[in-house]
Amino acid sequence: MTTYRTTIDSPVGQLLLTSDGTSLTRLLFGPYDIDPSWVDQRDDVLDESVHQLDDYFAGRRTDFDLPLEPAEGTAFQRRVWLELRTIPYATTINYGQLAGRVGNPNASRAVGLANGRNPISIVVPCHRVIGANGSLTGYGGGLDRKRLLLDLERRVAGTEPIEDQLSLL
Repeated sequence: MTTYRTTIDSPVGQLLLTSDGTSLTRLLFGPYDIDPSWVDQRDDVLDESVHQLDDYFAGRRTDFDLPLEPAEGTAFQRRVWLELRTIPYATTINYGQLAGRVGNPNASRAVGLANGRNPISIVVPCHRVIGANGSLTGYGGGLDRKRLLLDLERRVAGTEPIEDQLSLL
């Protein structure tokens, strides 16, 4: 199977996107490893992904309509990633709430690990999960990126930006 790839510049830095020709398989923040077998070429999936990301960052899109197939992941991780997609734009939930939604309210730590391994960030909005006390925690792309994404969504939605809680970490 061929894996297509492209990189784009965005307000949160350079992003790597990959596709299997039918679905978006990765959306990663740098630094990232590029497999030499991946073809540096856009296909229709990557073209549409880039278009929707451009609209998202411009505040014209609040949800994504893309075929997704994470490049890797256990059944539990995939269940968590699927549940992440149900978190409404410009809202947040905490890890305990997410654990409850996947049917295991005592699995906050496991949910956090699955969240951190999300291979399709932004589109699968792992940035919308925060600490139980409201703090920004646990984002593989870095807390500055998480804050930027949450603030963008809240600005577009007309709600208050998140408060500066980095001092709580």
